Amino acid sequence: MGVRGLQGFVGSTCPHICTVVDFRELAERHRSEHPGSTPTIVVDAMCCLRYWYTPESWICGGQWREYFSALRDFVKTFTTVGIKLVFFFDGMVEQEKRDEWVKRRLKNNKEISRIFQYIKSHREQPGRNMFFIPSGLAIFTRFALKTLGQETLCSVQEADYEVASYGLQNNCLGILGEDTDYLIYDTCPYFSIGDLCLESLSTVMLCREKLCESLAISLADLPLLACLLGNDIIPEGMFESFRYKCLSSYTSLKENFDKKGNVILAVADHISKVLHLHQGEKKLEEMLPLGPNKALFYKGVASYLLPGQKSPWFFQKPKGLITLPKQVVSMSSDSEPKQGVPMCADPEPKQGVPMCADPEPKQGVPMCVDPEPKQGVPMCADPDPKDGVPMCADPEPKQGVPMCVDPEPKQGVPMCVDPEPKQGVPMGADPEPKQGVPMGADPEPKQGVPMGADPEPKQGVPMGADPEPKQGVPMGADPEPKQGVPMCADPEPKQGVPMCADPEPKQGVPMCADPEPKQGVPMCADPEPKQGVPMCADPEPKQGVPICIDPESRQGVPIYAHTAIKQKLPLGADPEFKLEASMCTDPAIKQDHMHMEPEVKQVTMVSDPEILKVARAHHVQAESYLVYSIMSSGEIECGNTLEDALDQALPSQAFVYRPVRQRVYALLLGDGRDGASPCPTVKEWFVYSGNPLRHPDLVRPLQMNIPGGTPDLKSLWLNQEPGVQGRRLDALLGCFDLSSSREELQAVENPFKALCCLLIYLFVQVDTLCLEDLHAFIAQALCLQGKSTVQLVDLQKI
Repeated sequence: MGVRGLQGFVGSTCPHICTVVDFRELAERHRSEHPGSTPTIVVDAMCCLRYWYTPESWICGGQWREYFSALRDFVKTFTTVGIKLVFFFDGMVEQEKRDEWVKRRLKNNKEISRIFQYIKSHREQPGRNMFFIPSGLAIFTRFALKTLGQETLCSVQEADYEVASYGLQNNCLGILGEDTDYLIYDTCPYFSIGDLCLESLSTVMLCREKLCESLAISLADLPLLACLLGNDIIPEGMFESFRYKCLSSYTSLKENFDKKGNVILAVADHISKVLHLHQGEKKLEEMLPLGPNKALFYKGVASYLLPGQKSPWFFQKPKGLITLPKQVVSMSSDSEPKQGVPMCADPEPKQGVPMCADPEPKQGVPMCVDPEPKQGVPMCADPDPKDGVPMCADPEPKQGVPMCVDPEPKQGVPMCVDPEPKQGVPMGADPEPKQGVPMGADPEPKQGVPMGADPEPKQGVPMGADPEPKQGVPMGADPEPKQGVPMCADPEPKQGVPMCADPEPKQGVPMCADPEPKQGVPMCADPEPKQGVPMCADPEPKQGVPICIDPESRQGVPIYAHTAIKQKLPLGADPEFKLEASMCTDPAIKQDHMHMEPEVKQVTMVSDPEILKVARAHHVQAESYLVYSIMSSGEIECGNTLEDALDQALPSQAFVYRPVRQRVYALLLGDGRDGASPCPTVKEWFVYSGNPLRHPDLVRPLQMNIPGGTPDLKSLWLNQEPGVQGRRLDALLGCFDLSSSREELQAVENPFKALCCLLIYLFVQVDTLCLEDLHAFIAQALCLQGKSTVQLVDLQKI
């Protein structure tokens, strides 16, 4: 977690940045400096699970009461001295971190395998040195903390970003966790949960100011350092050769050749002595070997910028108002922007970059106001401004404003992700373009596909202007797929059914909303696409164009071409630099990094904004699990569980509970039986034996059998009438396919209804369970009710 090698570096090379602090003293100081303010600590709960779980038995689990007692003592210790705790849990995995998530899950699989090997060899539980967090502990902990009256929140984007943002915006006492990313964020102080002594209420504070002093860099340089070292977004190997060069140069002047510590020192030395010499004169891509990884690198640096912060390593023009004919347009739609990732610009700008000249622009597209396009200011300028894509507002445009008006352009910039496209269509290379791409200057453009000018475009933005494409992946499903993404609609799936597989996935994936596109924004896809997962394989889609995917794809981003969906176009002319606001999933927390549009319109699986708002509120307040992810992105994940991969008698929980999930999908998304909409598909990243996690399983909803039909979400969630409770029970029984047992289950007390549903379902699904297993489940639920925590600790094993 966090920055590669930084934790070890702090312990070995810079121990002086660690200071032992007393929370009582810090709280008193905070109250004196901020009268009326309650000292608050933001807790990264996922980092604390290992610290909280103290029961001896962790293989078998079930030590709930002991664990709950430990949580209660933890909370009480802080509240006694007047410190408020706010707990954050991971609520989603961002797409740019999916590869890292997969890498960790596969690593955990090996650890779990060693645990079961030890059990089979020694017939006992391993020591604490092999400890693995019991299955489902994070989910149960949320509800335990809420039971204890604590403010518990679930993230809608990267959790450490939300933790750092909350700490900064609420003037918190500090952050309690175990992640070196908190040394990089410019936020409140960072405290270590691993060094916390609950009796004395003391721990270690890691000071980022002292770290910067030791490295001879500034706080604003820390995000750059983190990305050059490698983190959850930037793979460690991306800049390995660069770090080696820095180390070679650094160690030649030093006597100490400790490689591990000196790598960080060498990179920091390069930043302070080399990069700072040209800061403000050259772009990072001119000083660093970013190559094709430039967009990812900029995203990595920007991911550390909290609301209101900017990076000196991004070029930015002075903010202000720029006068257009009969119009005044600001460079930023937010007078006080919360994110500081400005548009790249010429180091010596002579003209401002106004936004789109459309009277009611929805998407800010910079364009040149000089009637002579030779002095146009390119968007997000390339290392050489002459190679940019100037845009000019023709006083009397008749056929749209071409992207390039140079009659003899030497370096047209095609809209192609591949740095060396073979079939890209240059944008505006024709000196007299007849089907140019207008940038929104013409209030009533008649040709071309306006980029942000038409508030309600009628034909979307087709990707692939060739009416008869000869290469690329067709939008229809291959009748004989050989590879692809496994899709399951069977209630008891053993193997995935390939769906929409491309026999030759090396070709680009052109996407076009119009069967005969004559105009539009041609875009050429990367020959080895890593994004683009079909949401549905409807042969004649009308509401969203599914795309066949590369079987090697790891990051699935649903692509739609529905006319009602307003796609956000990249804000950079450089095909590699796409630092658009799509990296922000929560517009309320993280603003558009290019200062162009503060609100991010996200394509969701559920179109009803009211019900989606309710689902989001439940998610943020940690009152639901996976529901909002299903309804918003149609993508969920489940990490490792303590399962023996070699035990073929017990199927993985991923398969055992899949039919329940499929019925939940039908309840949340519909099952497509009405014919009005295509059958939805949910992407499941679930860890189970034999799953390499190269791509998600595509799972369809399963029809529910509920008397009176499947209830809608508004009646289940918002209706307060007396009879709605019965409909909620019907929905619960329907998810477990137990509607026929309603009368028998109604005789059971409320706390045990769910238990009975679970046990009946399990013994139907798993035929290897025996009567003794059933007795064990029931005994744990019934016989331990009156036992105290002390009694349970001393409970003897039989």
